[in-house]
Amino acid sequence: MRQIFICLFFIITSFAADAQQPREAVDYIDPMIGTTEVRWMQYPGPSTPFSMVKLSPDNKEDGTHAGYNYATNNIAGFSHIHSWAMAGLLTMPTNGPLKVQPGKIDQPDSGYRSRFDHADERASVGYYSVLLKDYGIKAELTSTCRTGFQRYTFPASSTSRILFDLKIPTEYPYEVDWASIKKVNDYEIEGFSKQQLFNWFASLSNDYTIYFVARVDKPMRSFGTWVNQDIDTINNYNWGHGDVGAFIGFHTTEGEQIQLKTGISFVSMEEARKNLAAESDPFGWDFEAVRNKARSEWAQIVNKIEVEGGTEDERRKFYTNFYRAYCSRTTFSDASGKWVDMCEQIRQLNDPSSPMLGSDAFWGAQWNLNQLWSLVTPRVTANWVRSFLEMYDKGGWLPNGPIGLEYCDIMVGHHEMTLINSAYQKGIRDFDAQKAYEAMRKNQDVQGEVHPCGGLVGNRQLDLYKQLGYVPDGSNWSRFKVFGSPDEGPTSNTIDYAYDDWNVAQMAKALGKEEDYNYFIKRAYNYKNVFDSTIKYFRRKDINGKWLDFYLAMRDVEKPRYSWMGFVEGNAFQYSFFLPHDVNGLIAMVGRDSFNARLARGFEYGATMNFRQHGSPMPAVNHGNQPGMQSAYLYNYSGKPWLTQYWVREIINKYYGLTPQHGWPGDEDEGQGGAWLVMSAIGLFQMDGGGSTKPIYEIGSPIFRKITIHLDEKYYPGKTFVIEAKNVSDKNRYIRSARLNGRKLSAPWFYHEELIKGGKLELEMSATPDKKWGTRPQDAPPSMSTEGR
Repeated sequence: MRQIFICLFFIITSFAADAQQPREAVDYIDPMIGTTEVRWMQYPGPSTPFSMVKLSPDNKEDGTHAGYNYATNNIAGFSHIHSWAMAGLLTMPTNGPLKVQPGKIDQPDSGYRSRFDHADERASVGYYSVLLKDYGIKAELTSTCRTGFQRYTFPASSTSRILFDLKIPTEYPYEVDWASIKKVNDYEIEGFSKQQLFNWFASLSNDYTIYFVARVDKPMRSFGTWVNQDIDTINNYNWGHGDVGAFIGFHTTEGEQIQLKTGISFVSMEEARKNLAAESDPFGWDFEAVRNKARSEWAQIVNKIEVEGGTEDERRKFYTNFYRAYCSRTTFSDASGKWVDMCEQIRQLNDPSSPMLGSDAFWGAQWNLNQLWSLVTPRVTANWVRSFLEMYDKGGWLPNGPIGLEYCDIMVGHHEMTLINSAYQKGIRDFDAQKAYEAMRKNQDVQGEVHPCGGLVGNRQLDLYKQLGYVPDGSNWSRFKVFGSPDEGPTSNTIDYAYDDWNVAQMAKALGKEEDYNYFIKRAYNYKNVFDSTIKYFRRKDINGKWLDFYLAMRDVEKPRYSWMGFVEGNAFQYSFFLPHDVNGLIAMVGRDSFNARLARGFEYGATMNFRQHGSPMPAVNHGNQPGMQSAYLYNYSGKPWLTQYWVREIINKYYGLTPQHGWPGDEDEGQGGAWLVMSAIGLFQMDGGGSTKPIYEIGSPIFRKITIHLDEKYYPGKTFVIEAKNVSDKNRYIRSARLNGRKLSAPWFYHEELIKGGKLELEMSATPDKKWGTRPQDAPPSMSTEGR
């Protein structure tokens, strides 16, 4: 009513003032983007960077796309762990008849699921809310690193309750070997769930225990538990195997709020309680304070890159992908620094502020995460390196994909070494470099094996690779046999192993180990042993040196069907561009004109599919998986940098979306897709992952008029590095001229050491390409074959 007395002028000027208020970077993050048919780690709920707790709604059943799916109109509850191949502790507020099973998606009344409308759903940084229609309950979520905080607004009911379910549908289903829940007092329950994952397809084996302490701000009127179908409302304690859960009951009045806090740990109940005390107790029951704290933690990261210009949609795309690069991977150590190693021993970190971190493999991360983290948050990179070395110290090997801080054989090669090497080359050196080198060298010199505490370590076909100079490929290997036996494997392993050899060589060179450098740099050329010069493609070769089938079929001479056998998550055509450390050597073998013609064909065909072509034998650039994420930048090496500028923009526009239905049509892979977009949107890239002893940045096509990178002064002295792209727009995507700190750049690259000193890169952008700038052979960025030219 008050507004009718406000003068029209005041309304107009107030609205105008509000419209002029600049949005903060975190306000552009939209956690709902791409939440249709995505993987377990792409959740819409709240988390903090690399947090242990990722508290988010689940509505799918077991399988690849378990977790949340925007297209499903009911919710089963809110689970605390959305880490790669790990899950647990779902909570759900309900009322009415007691149900202890989630029920089916297409039959929500068969369990405790509730329908919901997207109009009643909100998601932003550090916050998620939804109205559960079947119960009339509003659920709000926020979190810290190791604790969850929920606020439920109930209707009047004598049957209001909160469920705790320890066995829930996940991407990689697990078994509850043993679980227990007990009532501590009228405000608190505690429990644990010992879980086992085994996935034969990817050889994922992981035993882990989730401990939790849960508190409410209103005394419970009742407490009960279930084990499978047996419900117990008599005892305050229960245990069992399989489906184990608990429920606490309340009488509520209309609009009454009940708040729930949960602290978790993978170490012990005592540590779960300590995590709750350390991270949640300081806030009391102030939900908004915890929400604001989560928001501020995200702001500290995304504010590192300040952008001016661009459209609102481009900013949403940019900052949402920035967020995704830091939200999926996981902290596994407690606030105290305790953690559980691969042999199930409790360990203590010397520096709890540098946590133990785990995730899927770093295969392909040289083209995304490694670059972004080391540039924007070098301390994060240092933390990852220290975490790898702690695992090496306790288990004797570097981890490939440290699932729950255990060893597993996921993907191929050991590209965590590329992160370690590039960190050192960029001046991030607050870790034991000698130990790091020792660990890297072991990985490339000692045959992989089964670890005594479980899991596979090292490289599976290393001995044969060292003996023959390549990984022999036969008809019997397949992904179903975990990328082959020690006697055979995919041809592409030869290139992955050679790339890792190059990284070890660069680390040896930087540390003054000349003999080791000469040995490993020679091995880094082993990719030539699987290059067939008659057809100018990498090709399968058996143990006797015989070339094997290359084409799947030749139905169409213009578009032959290329074999995917022998090439991990790609085909022979896509892998013809895959050589991170020596693109110049590859172009020399193929021939520049043939290379460009082949690449043009891949882009033209790939564009018709929005650069998503995983698993197909067709000759298309596939941005939806790691082996093709470098493709647009290859033109910087082949004398056509204007095509790098063109295709980078096309990928940003077509592959990356802004809706729940279209975010990443491929596998976003725990931030790899997001990190690629951030680096490309600011106009920078590193083909070799930044691992040479003088790292470089290649120049693409920035999408903003001005980009200010706020450098971490502990590592980089320059304070800020500014990229100005004058006249830039989607149409004006081509570079006409470039200057670095006033010096004219005639080539599409410059050194990392120039960036970290601070300064400015000035680009003049145009709607028409300059086909002379950066096109000479000597303008190509350096790689192994042309290093030091």
